[in-house]
Amino acid sequence: MLSVRADTPYLPWRDPCEATRLLRYALHRQGFTHTYQSNGNGMSVLSVLTDLTVWCKNGLFVWSENGRETVHPADDPVGAARLISRHHRGPAAGDGPSGERTGPQAHASPPTDSVRD
Repeated sequence: MLSVRADTPYLPWRDPCEATRLLRYALHRQGFTHTYQSNGNGMSVLSVLTDLTVWCKNGLFVWSENGRETVHPADDPVGAARLISRHHRGPAAGDGPSGERTGPQAHASPPTDSVRD
């Protein structure tokens, strides 16, 4: 979460452009590197995937998951990125069945008949 003094006149999440920019950076750290942002008329939109567009308006991020509207506070772009990543990314290589990383695997070399000098 951003640390902002209470008397700061400009709060990033009150500006949809800035809130969406912070979401874009958080998603980039989650591996969503090909995003497109557009701003105007008091709202901002972020195209993340072909089937995922996130709108920022009225202090909220809004997107669709399984045909249902999902909302998340615009003052928590990292949390929104985490939710989006959890829903829109399958397990990565090396992930276990529960989606958790199993860690690096050690693979033994097969035995050979060759002798090393």
